[in-house]
Amino acid sequence: MSIRDKHGIYWVTALFLAFVVTLGVLHGCKREKTEPNQPVSPNSVTDAAVKPASVDPIQAAANLFREPKPSLQAIIKASEQKWHAVFPEWWGKPAPDFTLADIDGKPHKLSDYRGRDVILVFWATWCGPCKLEVPHLKELRNGYSKEKLAILAVSAEAAGLVKGFAGEQQINYTVLLNPGQLPEPYSKVEFIPSSFFIDPEGNFKLAIRGIVQSGDAKAIMQAQ
Repeated sequence: MSIRDKHGIYWVTALFLAFVVTLGVLHGCKREKTEPNQPVSPNSVTDAAVKPASVDPIQAAANLFREPKPSLQAIIKASEQKWHAVFPEWWGKPAPDFTLADIDGKPHKLSDYRGRDVILVFWATWCGPCKLEVPHLKELRNGYSKEKLAILAVSAEAAGLVKGFAGEQQINYTVLLNPGQLPEPYSKVEFIPSSFFIDPEGNFKLAIRGIVQSGDAKAIMQAQ
């Protein structure tokens, strides 16, 4: 056998041993759960030490390269130049329920959207930034199923005006009409566009003043 062949065997052996050691480290970090109030026999401790639980090497490798979800605070800090987080006292609290009619007269109850993410947007047809936000909302609507995401855009203007604007812009999300009877914190919105992100459990996740681009909206929904 040549020296080159021996070196090749050594390298293959070293790589295999390194892989085995890596799996051993990953297994050592995992702690088994035990049921409360259940006696543990000495033999079970010995058996656990002698018979290690099997580890899926493919899953272990995938966990090493899986990117963690961004934190909500990191997203807020990175986007302060484009929009501002508002109403922090409401974050994590249940979103007050309401019922509003859409531009076709169909009633929509906020709590009926429980089980999916909701982006509740306050806007107006005369608002320049609101118009700039429309393409981002349309992109979000196209990117998620209606079972996953609901987009509710609320305007306090006349039904005919809003319906005409929605047709011209080919808006593909739900447009609601606000007669001015919404509870807090919605009634406290002073600047538009303003958006409330509501999680599938019906709690406020974040409130924003300003244009929310589609990328930021996706990050907010995925954030922990």
